[in-house]
Amino acid sequence: MTENTNGQWRLRTRPHGMVKESDFELVREPIPELEEGQVHVRNHYLAFEPAMRGWLDDVPSYLPPVGIGEVMRASTVGKVIASKHSGFEVGETVSGMLGWQEHAIVEGDPGPMGGLSRVPAGVPPQIMLGALGVTGLTAYFGMTEVGGVKEGDKVLVSGAAGATGSVAAQIAKRRGASKVVGIAGGPEKCAWLTEKAGLDAAIDYKSEDVHSRLGEEFPDGVDLFFDNVGGPILDDALQNMAWFGRVVLCGGISGYNEEQLPPGPRHYMQIVIRRLTVKGFILLDHIARAGEAMGELSGWIKNGEIDYAEDVQEGFENAPSTLLRLYQGKNLGKQLLKIID
Repeated sequence: MTENTNGQWRLRTRPHGMVKESDFELVREPIPELEEGQVHVRNHYLAFEPAMRGWLDDVPSYLPPVGIGEVMRASTVGKVIASKHSGFEVGETVSGMLGWQEHAIVEGDPGPMGGLSRVPAGVPPQIMLGALGVTGLTAYFGMTEVGGVKEGDKVLVSGAAGATGSVAAQIAKRRGASKVVGIAGGPEKCAWLTEKAGLDAAIDYKSEDVHSRLGEEFPDGVDLFFDNVGGPILDDALQNMAWFGRVVLCGGISGYNEEQLPPGPRHYMQIVIRRLTVKGFILLDHIARAGEAMGELSGWIKNGEIDYAEDVQEGFENAPSTLLRLYQGKNLGKQLLKIID
């Protein structure tokens, strides 16, 4: 590596089934000269989302698929080291969708998606990739707008120890839910949910019967289910919903790496019987109100009302293996990769 070259992880082949490290290749190329209106950012942290798996498939979606030979899409945070844009100065910390690369030459027009955003002074930079980034905003709008959480609700969150689920569950508490229960995998994650995040209970899907535990925790049913997982856990939840309950479909990580899509919920008729409202959503639908959400989230975090966890790996060479941690269930909280101090 030299100061004049840029390391990039590019998509080499489209994965079939579980994503593999060999689906990506590390290349180096000269850093181009800065042109008028552009900003040169040195990335410090890369963010990883379960949704990345979907971006690798050549199918229509809310974002175009990552092309073969293209830099892997990802949110990043870093420092401006050169600027020919009047809106950004050298030394500023910025975040953006700049991908798996050490350096990024980008147009400087600010914006919540695709452009650059300044990291507010006094804010730990990496939090802009988690609790105050895409995952935090997804949790906020999914719980408050799509789910319409209200005082007295009994709330269930799957994938509750992940970056989105953990924030969503705590937002429910802040908005007056009478009971919030999280589903996670393993005793460490479940302990964090009750001891740090303040949930009323946690269910370990790896060692407990989820269906039975839901019946114990919610004898009158779940008013609002925020689902990040899909699969059998969604089936269990549908059988334990309250009449006229709401289900928010945020993700389905249980099936992201399957070669053949699994069958849909076996108990989908519970949607009819219990007269449930089931909604899916994408953050892009609400991004115009990102400032409002960040204001409330930052206040809760500053006051210690929302805790957040980060799983930080190190080394740019470990980008593909860090992505795999999400699908192996190894991360607690936001999965990040630190590539430079």
